[in-house]
Amino acid sequence: MADKLLAEAKAESENYQKEKLLEAKEEIFQLRQNFEKASKDKHAEFQKLEKQLTSRDVNLDRKVDILNKKEHDLKQRNHDVRVKTEMLAKQERELETLLQEESSRLERISGLTSEEAKRIQMENILEKAKQEIAQEIREMTEQAKREASEDATEIVLQALQRSSIAHIVDTTVSIIKLPDDEMKGRIIGREGRNIRAFEAATGIEVLIDDTPQTVVLSGFDPIRREVARLSMENLIYDGRIHPGRIEELVEKTRVEIEEKIFETGGQTVHDLALPSMHNELVRLLGKQQFRTTYGQNLLQHSKEVAILAGGMAAQLGLDSTLAKRAGLLHDIGKTAEEYGDAPFHQVGSDLAKKFGENERVQNAILCQAPDSSDVEVRSPISILVKMADSISVSRPGAQKEMLETYIKRMSNLEEIAMSFTGVLTAYAIQAGREVRVMVEHTVVDDTKAQVLANNITQKFKQEMEFPGQIKVTVIREYRSVDYAK
Repeated sequence: MADKLLAEAKAESENYQKEKLLEAKEEIFQLRQNFEKASKDKHAEFQKLEKQLTSRDVNLDRKVDILNKKEHDLKQRNHDVRVKTEMLAKQERELETLLQEESSRLERISGLTSEEAKRIQMENILEKAKQEIAQEIREMTEQAKREASEDATEIVLQALQRSSIAHIVDTTVSIIKLPDDEMKGRIIGREGRNIRAFEAATGIEVLIDDTPQTVVLSGFDPIRREVARLSMENLIYDGRIHPGRIEELVEKTRVEIEEKIFETGGQTVHDLALPSMHNELVRLLGKQQFRTTYGQNLLQHSKEVAILAGGMAAQLGLDSTLAKRAGLLHDIGKTAEEYGDAPFHQVGSDLAKKFGENERVQNAILCQAPDSSDVEVRSPISILVKMADSISVSRPGAQKEMLETYIKRMSNLEEIAMSFTGVLTAYAIQAGREVRVMVEHTVVDDTKAQVLANNITQKFKQEMEFPGQIKVTVIREYRSVDYAK
């Protein structure tokens, strides 16, 4: 009996070992399959990157060829000019020889004195030489104008293609990397509820396409886009993505950004070794980090103006600290939208007065008006700040007017939409091709929502010029909230 039990146990043990061995082999096979699939995906991705790099190399080679051709053409033109200059010098020497021969011949034939013959000959030859030189100069000038016009047109077109469009794209979008493509579905949510909640909370458009493991956030307001970027990253890290959590994280991120803004403003004042400044001015300075003026970062521009004005003031024996302070605050009105719609220089001067800044600082800010001829200059510091501002914005590449015009148009769209009764907030998205308007459900019903959309579009047509069309979407949402205690 014991032998039988022992044999059965042994057989059962062998069967168990075989089953476990089969399971282990199956698991190893599955792991090998996953590894091969991952390797294929990585290989495909590497091939794609290799193609992109190859394409860039081809484009760079083509640009180098174009530059080499232009350099060759320029050398050829210089050579032609040098040849023509040598020809003119040779003709001048020949004319001088002919002049001497003609003088001797006339003197023998006419019996005129040498001086008289020389005068007659000089008049004739000079008149002829003037006509030939004038004709040659006219032809060379016309040819140079034609070639310069063609080159200038080509250069301007290439500059517009390379910098203007690319600059707006680079400065109005943020790219979020995802751990995997499954996260895209979670961000979108059931029937798109998550992505709608995110766009409504941030005012930033979320673009999800076939690009692997990538989500693009698009919006013209840098602060709003930064809030959206950090909120999206926190949502991905947290993993709990639903409308309630989205609104909670967005609000928390807004508070963090406000703290960061204040910290940046305080650090800027400290870096420039300036005395303490009112907290509201410090906050407005921090906001400049997220703003641009003609494509130039506003905070960096203000710091540059402060350093330039302070340096010039020190060389002139003026108060360099006060000059730096005025230079730092000269554009403070550009981030003070909540203080009214007056021109930025007037708003900035009023804020400086309100928060206890020196009268010379107030006057320097006021003198930043585009047409400051009517503003009384009360201190040399005002002139220094104006000069420093001109130096900062005049250097090559400092300004990009296309971006400034784009942001101004987007802001105007939102302001017009917000001017209507019952509108809670409005966001311009898709580069100004769409405006989403959130309304108060107790003021605007379903019928009035359509009327409101029509009124907003009519006001756009009356007050703005825009290419294509603008889609106005009025969103009327009712929420019922209760708590179980």
